[in-house]
Amino acid sequence: MNAYTQILETLRHKPGTWLVTGVAGFIGSNLLEALLGNGQRVIGLDNFSTGYRHNLDLVRSRVGDEAWSGFRFIEGDIRNLETCREACRDVDFVLHEAALGSVPRSLEDPIRTNQNNVDGFLNMLVAARDAGVRRFVYAASSSTYGDEPNLPKIEERIGKPLSPYAVTKYVNELYARVFAGCYGFKTIGLRYFNIFGQRQDPSGAYAAVIPLWFSSVLQGKSPYINGDGETSRDFCYIDNCIQANILAATTENDTALDQVYNVAVGQRTTLNELFFLIRGEAARHRPEAAAVEPLYRDFRAGDVRHSLADIGKAQALLGYVPLYDVRAGLARAGDWYAATL
Repeated sequence: MNAYTQILETLRHKPGTWLVTGVAGFIGSNLLEALLGNGQRVIGLDNFSTGYRHNLDLVRSRVGDEAWSGFRFIEGDIRNLETCREACRDVDFVLHEAALGSVPRSLEDPIRTNQNNVDGFLNMLVAARDAGVRRFVYAASSSTYGDEPNLPKIEERIGKPLSPYAVTKYVNELYARVFAGCYGFKTIGLRYFNIFGQRQDPSGAYAAVIPLWFSSVLQGKSPYINGDGETSRDFCYIDNCIQANILAATTENDTALDQVYNVAVGQRTTLNELFFLIRGEAARHRPEAAAVEPLYRDFRAGDVRHSLADIGKAQALLGYVPLYDVRAGLARAGDWYAATL
């Protein structure tokens, strides 16, 4: 029995109260489903700026009415301190996922990105500290590595940020460190590396690459590849992300606190490789997808060339072991997109 299995067993026998911010979003709704499915009480906070009510409806249909009765939803904005205080009241664990994501969006609107990702984050830190929550886990980002050229990416070695989004995520880590030093409020940050999976939105100007490409290929349309296709990423399936959050929230290892961790698989996949994997998965459901070819265009501003995580720290201090590599994750995601789109 691994650390994650043990924790889930413990939680089922001793439920806690969890706050998930950004609960109607891709990652937030998957966390909600996992927690309710394991008998936890959950408070969800979202303002629907990037999340969707239908994500909550889908979770309810999957977990059933009995589990759903353990969920309370607050429609509100993390930019409002009193809303954050209300959400943190009588909470054991905070999983802070609410943010305004996307590098391109931050380049177009850095002020709104800062308001959500820095002002909102600080509100949540203050509210959680004052409420005396047991653990505060927040979504950090691999964008924090910036122009650091070395691979794999190691938590203690970062470069200069390449976008306003990356700046905001680094500021989150700085605030978390200061709150530990000044107030004794220790947190855990999770630097996500290209999380993907069910309920990740393929529509909109800032859609992530995997849902966007699944949507295009399943419709027989050619997706765009930015640059020459040799840009690489460490793509990480959503269930690995869920595991990391729950392990971080429940760890009893004091050394693991006031830290940031890479959440990834530790495998590098180029965009060209990713396209052919997605095309193969799509063709299992719609054979005509096998004929789709990609279109190439200019590199995208603010993007790093290569990204690969060292996950040794999360393995050693949290007991994190990825459940799915990129191929296994794409197979599960492909099933969902083929059934849903």
